[in-house]
Amino acid sequence: MSEMIKLTASDGFTFGAYHVPAKGTRKGGLIVVQEIFGVNDDIRRTSEDFAALGYEVLAPSMYDRVKPGLKIDSHSQEALAEAMPVAQANGLENPVKDLQACVNFLKPKGPVYVTGFCYGGSASWIAATQVEGVNAASCYYGSLLPNLAHQQPKCAVIAHFGATDPFIPMENVERFKAEQPKVPVYLYDAGHGFFTKGGMAYDEAAMKASLKRTLDLFEANA
Repeated sequence: MSEMIKLTASDGFTFGAYHVPAKGTRKGGLIVVQEIFGVNDDIRRTSEDFAALGYEVLAPSMYDRVKPGLKIDSHSQEALAEAMPVAQANGLENPVKDLQACVNFLKPKGPVYVTGFCYGGSASWIAATQVEGVNAASCYYGSLLPNLAHQQPKCAVIAHFGATDPFIPMENVERFKAEQPKVPVYLYDAGHGFFTKGGMAYDEAAMKASLKRTLDLFEANA
């Protein structure tokens, strides 16, 4: 049964995570990292979809240290204005501790993978480069990837961007590719938020193509 559970990070902080057991044969544990809007209905649906494919999913509430339980189901400019300062206040160190706690929860049962979207795309790169025990990470349209390209991945990782994404200029994508030539970067004819069905620019073709690449990555790094 899907439910919110509590996890404790190494510094003693307790935070929430949406937990979805795997359906059928368990293929591994998967951390699904939220968009900037928190663990909203879109992220819960995405978590359920991955669970239906055989992954035990955790979707951590990444802002609990700043604004516990933040959940915004709108993608309006007002919603962005509400969520942006919370994401910025959470910084780059808190995600490392909270994602490590998620890995520690899942790791005793087998391989652990990470994927995330928008804010979560950047957090997925942080997980790949700074968190121990991750088998593979698939990063979706994380705007911080170019600025964090100096960090070296500890696991297999791929990155996805939309060619018409208004938030991530193509020169930034090219800069990331230049600094990380060994990381496969996939570009789709789509905008920001093309993966989640309730997202800002959902695109079914881009979602399906990127999902196949993500699942192939996970299966190759079991």
